[in-house]
Amino acid sequence: MASEKGTLYIKGSRDVEVTKPDVTLGDLLSMECTDRAVLAKIRSLKLLKFKKSGRQRCVVSILKIIGRIHEVCPSLDVQNMGEQDIIVTYEDQKTPALAWHIAKTAFVAAVTFFGAAFSIMAFNNDVDVTKLFGQIYEFVTGESTNSITVLEVTYSVGVTAGILIFFNHFGKKRFTVDPTPMEIQMRLYENDIQTTLIENSDRKGEEIDVGGVGAADISGDRRT
Repeated sequence: MASEKGTLYIKGSRDVEVTKPDVTLGDLLSMECTDRAVLAKIRSLKLLKFKKSGRQRCVVSILKIIGRIHEVCPSLDVQNMGEQDIIVTYEDQKTPALAWHIAKTAFVAAVTFFGAAFSIMAFNNDVDVTKLFGQIYEFVTGESTNSITVLEVTYSVGVTAGILIFFNHFGKKRFTVDPTPMEIQMRLYENDIQTTLIENSDRKGEEIDVGGVGAADISGDRRT
């Protein structure tokens, strides 16, 4: 074992995706140390090995990682600046055909467009917007109409502008630097998923921790 002294700063994200079955500490963490030789050695330390192909997932405690570091550098002071538990997801990277990408994009765009259009039309039909606009037009002008009026036109323009302003982007054009409502909801959803995975893994005793289950080999049958 090495007798290096000093301080190693580590920072890990809550959810990390890897593309190779042999997982090293460098695949999971950002690290900083004044001793570059120690830094290179720690980065190459093997932590996990996924045995089977396909999508697999496990939860690793930061204590397991610190313990692995101390196995080779017992005198090293390790300071964790990141998450306490790291979700490691392994999946074989297979690049799908371009036609499949285009088909998926077209399908999602069509579902989103027609779904939103149906919702708007269903709402308008439910409250009978056409009749309401006719009554407002007649009340203001004193004349009845059976054709399109300025109310329908401004309403259509207003709905379109409202959707663009609310979602804060059009295509790749972002109107402000703030995250869009969709991005916020996706981040909240991801946080809920990650919290559930970590808590379920801890309750089932499947978290890879010091003095517990989950040595370095992970089978494809263990999934959270």
